[in-house]
Amino acid sequence: MKKLLAAFLLLGSCSASAQTLFYYGKDSVSAQEFLTAYNRNNTGEKTEKAILEYLDLYINSRLKIAEARNRGYDTLPQLVADLENLRQQIMPSYLIDKQTVNKLVAEAYNRSQKDIHLAHIFINAIDSIEAKKRLANLQADLKKGMAFSKAAQTYSDDPSAKTNGGDLGYVTVFTLPYAIENIVYATPVGKISSPYRSRSGYHIFKNLGERKAIGTIKAAQILVALPPEADEATKATAKKLADSLYNRLVKGDDFGKLASRFSNDVVSAATNGVMQEFGTGQYDPVFEKNVFALPKDGAISQPFLTSHGYHIVKRISKTPVAGVKTRALMVSLREKTEQSDRMQSLPSALAKKILTKTNYHPAPFQPVELWAFSDSVLNKKTPKTAIHLTSASPLFSFAGKAVTVQDWINYSQTNRFKADGSGLKSYSQLWDEFIESSALEYYQAHLEDFNPDFRQQLNEFREGNLFFEIMQQQVWSPAQNDSTGLQQYFEEHKNNYHWKGSADAVLFYASDLETARSFTTELKKAPSNWQQLVSEMSEKIAADSSRFELSQLPNPTHLPFNAGTITSPVVNPADNSASFAYIIKPYTGTSPRSFAEAKGLVITDYQNEIEKKWVAELKKKYPVRVNQKLVNELKKKK
Repeated sequence: MKKLLAAFLLLGSCSASAQTLFYYGKDSVSAQEFLTAYNRNNTGEKTEKAILEYLDLYINSRLKIAEARNRGYDTLPQLVADLENLRQQIMPSYLIDKQTVNKLVAEAYNRSQKDIHLAHIFINAIDSIEAKKRLANLQADLKKGMAFSKAAQTYSDDPSAKTNGGDLGYVTVFTLPYAIENIVYATPVGKISSPYRSRSGYHIFKNLGERKAIGTIKAAQILVALPPEADEATKATAKKLADSLYNRLVKGDDFGKLASRFSNDVVSAATNGVMQEFGTGQYDPVFEKNVFALPKDGAISQPFLTSHGYHIVKRISKTPVAGVKTRALMVSLREKTEQSDRMQSLPSALAKKILTKTNYHPAPFQPVELWAFSDSVLNKKTPKTAIHLTSASPLFSFAGKAVTVQDWINYSQTNRFKADGSGLKSYSQLWDEFIESSALEYYQAHLEDFNPDFRQQLNEFREGNLFFEIMQQQVWSPAQNDSTGLQQYFEEHKNNYHWKGSADAVLFYASDLETARSFTTELKKAPSNWQQLVSEMSEKIAADSSRFELSQLPNPTHLPFNAGTITSPVVNPADNSASFAYIIKPYTGTSPRSFAEAKGLVITDYQNEIEKKWVAELKKKYPVRVNQKLVNELKKKK
């Protein structure tokens, strides 16, 4: 069988795809544009006949849309509102820059290949002045050679640092907030990071060492918990119980039963001690060290102590980190990426792209002068420095548009307060947000110019609305409302409207097969009471009573269509609903339909007649010229 699709696909390797396939009036359509539409709307076998038939439909649709535009339908308030509503609905999914997400996924994969042994010093910034002094002293001591662990014990406000010297154990990708993860993975082995300022305070990290990532582990545990600040006697009692449980396990006692009975970890105890699979950096470093040290599946650790109490752990299985980018792995990493705080970095990355593409240029002004101007307007402060700026002064430009001081003031009035209600943002922070917001606002307003997929989806919806509107005005409504024309059309084409084999019947639609069978059982007891039965089961059964051609009735077991026959249900795989029929009166042979019986068919045929004449008129108004040479060339391809 000839397949014209192969010919169209061949266009990708030559210039034919860019050639014009047909003209209509002053407009034209390329071969590639047509092929894209065809592939999107046709899922069946792509034969020469199918494509040529679609070409005819496609030409007619372009003529109708051209006429709709010519009549100004694209300016109708309802169509304009519908398009804007769709724009707002689909826009969020296009505001995620796919290239940046791909980079984040690739970055996550690379980072997943190693674990970093991390130490940390935290300085609480509730008293910012005091915090800055302590930070300066800390940095001075580290510069003089103070050991990081000693510095953590001396300066860190993390209580655990007093005993662990700031040692957090190993961490890996997705363990830490993304901003901190970036710092950690950028810090070489043995080096100390620059201070990082979070909302709560200052953080300094040291990379104590790196190893190949050890993957994830599934384990079960028995926890003999200790209360906070437990005394030695309490610890000794807990240790004694943990040792006795371990001895029972060594002698063959069931781990799950002991965990269920004795473990103080209520979550895992409910599942015989089995924990959710976990990886590096999710639990106490001492706990992870002991669990990952278990040599094989089934191995059980001796009791060991953490801040939570005594643990006995059984290794169930271990999964190493994949060193090959399998599809399953990359899908998993993408899901984790899209669910993580990494996504918060996308707007900034996208804004930078937009500014670069739109020729961002800062204006020559002094920030100090702008801050003084802002204080005078926003905080009613008298400037202490000379101000040469005015509300109309440009601050920067992009996309051929100047952004002024007034734009900055308007933005600042609305956005200058911190989201947590703790006060005002600094002008420098607000300025960065203002530039980013300006870029993203422009991007959203001109998204069609940046994203071809978004532009195409909007255009398809716009043209679909135009097509529907002009068909409604020109074909569908006139045909349905022209009672005289319909009657006349019926009289002229009576021979086209005959009943084939048919029957007065009731078509039943059940929500599922079980309901259909149950209803059928009751229906067989008293078929004439079908309406009462439907009313009693109206939530699960619907019915349609009429005269149907036999081909319209479900009958999978090919029962004879006799009066009283109830056919077997046919299940719709799309929603698992079921349909079946009850035959009231069969009719043999053929017989003419009355106008009332044929009206639905007459309307359809009459609409087709009106449309055919209208399309002929459109072809005169918008002359169609097909590139027959290109079509003939394509038809030769197998």
